Amino acid sequence: MDARMDAFLEMLVVERGAARNTILSYSQDLTEFGAFAAARGQAVSAADADTCQAFMASLHARGLSARTAARRLSALRQFHLFLLREGARPDDPTSQLDAPKLPQTLPKLLSEQEVDALLDAARRRDGRSGALAQAALEILYATGMRVSELLALPREAFSRDRQAMIIKGKGNKERLVPLSTRAREAAIALQAATDVRSRYLFPGRDPRRPLTRQAFFLLLKQVALDAGIDPERVSPHVLRHAFASHMLARGADLRSLQMLLGHADISTVQIYTHVQTERLRRIVETHHPLARGGKMAEEE
Repeated sequence: MDARMDAFLEMLVVERGAARNTILSYSQDLTEFGAFAAARGQAVSAADADTCQAFMASLHARGLSARTAARRLSALRQFHLFLLREGARPDDPTSQLDAPKLPQTLPKLLSEQEVDALLDAARRRDGRSGALAQAALEILYATGMRVSELLALPREAFSRDRQAMIIKGKGNKERLVPLSTRAREAAIALQAATDVRSRYLFPGRDPRRPLTRQAFFLLLKQVALDAGIDPERVSPHVLRHAFASHMLARGADLRSLQMLLGHADISTVQIYTHVQTERLRRIVETHHPLARGGKMAEEE
């Protein structure tokens, strides 16, 4: 691997606190670009604007999705901005590249009744898996936190008198999240059901390590089946969306949601306004006399 690529990836870890999966993605993207540049006789850190443009065109020719191409472009831009800032090159060859146009997709949603069904199914499970499932679902739905944030929670994060906790999210940025009584009680019950030697609220088979994402995803799918919900519709991220959309439906404002979800930019949470707009449109189409071709439409 190119030494400057190594330095860039190290910067992501040290300065931005990037997660392991993020580092792996950037490494793969830049390695792919490096091979493309090498075929044109250029080093990855010395590639010119034509090579960057040709690389992006090659992604389109291969039929990669706009979202995948956008991720590759993001990796290229951040890498070359790093080189520019470090004085490793005098220009940014990606500055004139156009970002692929991404289709705006609405997040998958669960209704409040479906979330209630998931919580009820978790409460019916016995033993350690039941305590894990109930605590995880209660906390995810009460806080909207990411699954990585959930599984990294320390054992002492919850107590009977604690009303809020500080979560360390992406880029090691901290935010304050209020705790519901049910989430707090479910966490305390989980503490009693798991190994006291673990420093994690959600310990894995090895108490020295947290529960893995794979193990948690499998448990969540099992709870979804118990609740009579298609497992493909349920994930930690879907519960994060449910938290946000249900809060918005009950009167929360976008700025508050931005803070609770830990987004740096309010535009990231504006997708939920589209969710509500789509919901209102369906209500009008279902119930308005004109939309249904009812009596008012006939009289016209």
